[in-house]
Amino acid sequence: MLGYFMAVDQVVWMDLGALILGGFLLTGSSNSFNQIWERETDRMMDRTAMRPLPQGRMQIIEALIAGTTAGIAGIAILWFVLNPLSGVLGTIALFSYVFLYTPLKPISSLSVFVGAFPGAIPPMLGYVAGSGHFGLEPGLLFAVQFMWQFPHFWAIAWVADDDYRKAGFFMLPFKEGRSKRSAFQILMYSVFLIPVSMLPWMLPAKQPMVGNIAMITSVALGLWFVYLAYKLYQNLQIKDAKRLMFASFLYLPVVQLIYVIDKF
Repeated sequence: MLGYFMAVDQVVWMDLGALILGGFLLTGSSNSFNQIWERETDRMMDRTAMRPLPQGRMQIIEALIAGTTAGIAGIAILWFVLNPLSGVLGTIALFSYVFLYTPLKPISSLSVFVGAFPGAIPPMLGYVAGSGHFGLEPGLLFAVQFMWQFPHFWAIAWVADDDYRKAGFFMLPFKEGRSKRSAFQILMYSVFLIPVSMLPWMLPAKQPMVGNIAMITSVALGLWFVYLAYKLYQNLQIKDAKRLMFASFLYLPVVQLIYVIDKF
């Protein structure tokens, strides 16, 4: 939605509704196929053991029908109600999440890098849905969300590392798990997030996407983010990873909301 607001001067409510519904259906489809694929490993982890497939509350065929129906409907809405480029981006997000990120999770921690691509598509898709074309601006929104995902997800992985290992998933940057090397990588990506978050203010040559308020806010929040990542690097404690995790939940919507407000 915030990507859409960045692209338009006047909201077309039917388009916005189609974007929300199409995105909702695609997300549901992605989660359906992910849970079909990981139904056996979901049984092994505390946080996923209560899902419908591991518990037998839903059959695989039901999940396949639900996921396929939602995926086709979501892509169709984005493609035909909005524009074909939105449908293409939605298809890429669905395919890469289900068929690249999901099967890579038990093989390599590189799955986090692969999963960051579909995870960063939503704001770009929203911008393209509103503008009807691709360009530098939606790419910058993609870049901010792409970079944010690394400290965000690794903070979650640090908290849930024991649970992930029960299923054979090594989601932190290095296989030794909660180590100084992993914490340093989280810190470095948190530092990189600051200049990336400034790109919408810096790069568009004719007219910046956002003003000084958004730039100052993104830098201030980024410094707070770096401080929390440094505390994790310093202490290697789960409590510090939780603080960083909750900060990441706050950081992204606040920064993107300020982008929109400052645009107007």
